[in-house]
Amino acid sequence: MRIYILSRKKSITFIFVLLVLMIFSFFYLHKNIDTFTIPNVEEPIRSGYKDSTKMAFTCNVDWGTEEIPKILEICEKEQIYITFFVSGRWADNNPEMLKLMHEKGHEIGSHAYSHKMHSKISKEENYREIKKTEDVILNVLGKKPIYFAPPSGDYNETTLKVAKELGYQTILWSVDTIDWKEGSTKDVIIDRVMKKPHKGAILLMHPKPATVEALPYLIENIKKEGIKIGTISQLLKQE
Repeated sequence: MRIYILSRKKSITFIFVLLVLMIFSFFYLHKNIDTFTIPNVEEPIRSGYKDSTKMAFTCNVDWGTEEIPKILEICEKEQIYITFFVSGRWADNNPEMLKLMHEKGHEIGSHAYSHKMHSKISKEENYREIKKTEDVILNVLGKKPIYFAPPSGDYNETTLKVAKELGYQTILWSVDTIDWKEGSTKDVIIDRVMKKPHKGAILLMHPKPATVEALPYLIENIKKEGIKIGTISQLLKQE
């Protein structure tokens, strides 16, 4: 009988200590999660849902103005709309072309102002690059962009934080034409794009002559896969 009483006391003591430890652990972990673990910055978007029947085409524009009317003509013929990410300095110098892109129904996003590497600049300069571009686009189109594509896909946590504070989602890509690289012919671009998964993908291109040549083939054959090509907003919209 004495042994039973001692065992019971030990059990009660053990349970009490365990409860104290659990309560302490809860408050300690909760505090650390709130303070250190949960980031206040969204990760960039590289694609939509992997099983989606949609795909977004994006075109980063800081040069190549002479190729844009050809891209617009192809898109109109194929009845698709894409997202153009324009730099602020390009928009400043080409307001009429920017208006035409918008009037044709295409989505306009920000590519920052002067194509700097955003991981290498200060928070204040990140802010200026994005905000200055916003002001130019807003002045020309009367509409604020909501997507931001960092030049060369270069960013850090500061870039993401500034973009989010200014009301942007940061966009990257999952299929790259690499059309800016020397030796990127029509056939090379087609091969690079067609061997990648297309469901829910975001394709990156630039206004290059070889890209314009490859575009009709890419659109036609991606459509044959049962995939609808569109803008970033169309891709991210819930099916």
